[in-house]
Amino acid sequence: MTVKPSLDHERAVGWPTCAVAGVDEVGRGPLAGDVIAAAVVLPLHERLWFKELADSKTISPSKRSALYEQIMAECRVGIGRGTLDEIAELNILWASMLAMERAVCELMPPPAHILVDGNRSPTSLNVPATTVIKGDGKSCAIAAASIVAKVTRDREMQNLHEEFPQYGWARNKGYPSREHREALARYGPSPYHRRGFKLV
Repeated sequence: MTVKPSLDHERAVGWPTCAVAGVDEVGRGPLAGDVIAAAVVLPLHERLWFKELADSKTISPSKRSALYEQIMAECRVGIGRGTLDEIAELNILWASMLAMERAVCELMPPPAHILVDGNRSPTSLNVPATTVIKGDGKSCAIAAASIVAKVTRDREMQNLHEEFPQYGWARNKGYPSREHREALARYGPSPYHRRGFKLV
């Protein structure tokens, strides 16, 4: 049976008495494009759509888009990125941490606590943080952040596909699919490829 995200982690750190943000990033594995992070503060009262939340990778694009619109309409949302230059300079892990930090800093006023997907959290934030391994499948707030980050990045890769259709980014979103690797071998890298990555 599939386990759905719950509000247990949020309640453990003070929700709904205080604002709790879920934080997640998307785009560590692709060969092209920025890494995108989102921070989402859930409303202080449960919504019916909370029951539809799930790890963004496990739900259909149409459902992701519908949930994205719901989240953007009813939640406080911050979006951050690690750029291609920062990925090259810092490496993908620390560019991801920077993206998450920027996403949280977009939230004004700041949340009382953040729940971060994975086993690391940004170190420079003055906000208490709890890491949750595989949190996008366990925490509603992190699942909401994963949906916002994925929809944002997927739409950016769709736009870049219009400029460089040969790589198939509308389908592979920059990940190293066979189509993408064959196009790299044939055409070489674009300005949006991550130059430090082995396959590029």
